[in-house]
Amino acid sequence: MNQAAVFADAGLQEPLLAALGDTRYNCQAWAVKGCAAMDIRAAVPQLLTLLDHPQWIVRDETVTALGLLGDASVVPALAPLLGDQADWLRQRTADALARIGGDAALEALWSEFEHRRFPRIGYLASTLALFTPEVLPRLLAAADSPDPDQRYWAAVALGSTGDDQAVPTLERLMAGDRGVTVFDGEVRTAAKKALRTLRRIQAAITERETTKAG
Repeated sequence: MNQAAVFADAGLQEPLLAALGDTRYNCQAWAVKGCAAMDIRAAVPQLLTLLDHPQWIVRDETVTALGLLGDASVVPALAPLLGDQADWLRQRTADALARIGGDAALEALWSEFEHRRFPRIGYLASTLALFTPEVLPRLLAAADSPDPDQRYWAAVALGSTGDDQAVPTLERLMAGDRGVTVFDGEVRTAAKKALRTLRRIQAAITERETTKAG
């Protein structure tokens, strides 16, 4: 099924859509994967019904597929999964929302970042960074939060933006923030690592642009 996009046949669309609802042969996960690989957007309504499927692999493939095939209309169905007890599902959901993009997806991710329900939210930090430059003012403000956990994750996200506007804030946190998170993470250490990440991203962009120019 990984090669479905290569050997795509329009005649497969109808059987794949039918297979999404077929519980007899335990093939729904593969049907979901096939629909995603073949860009079958007509599958979206059925995919939404599979988000609470009892099999984890079906939920996994469904969230990923909705990130590829869905638009802003599926965000309300995906957003609650950011509060799921399974960390892998929260991460898949954040990735899907980032891929969909747009204001609704950003608001869903930001709400979870701001009203944190889990101690480790690196997946939110990395996906929020993908909304640069729109998200930068929010992240810079979060870096001034009285909550050390929010400052910590804001620093992580700012590093992943690769944006020079984040540098003064990260340098300030690295130099003077003695805050510690609920899992004993130091804000200044997060800021130091974030600066390294930011520089690596910038170096990679410069190298890529130089290669293209050459």
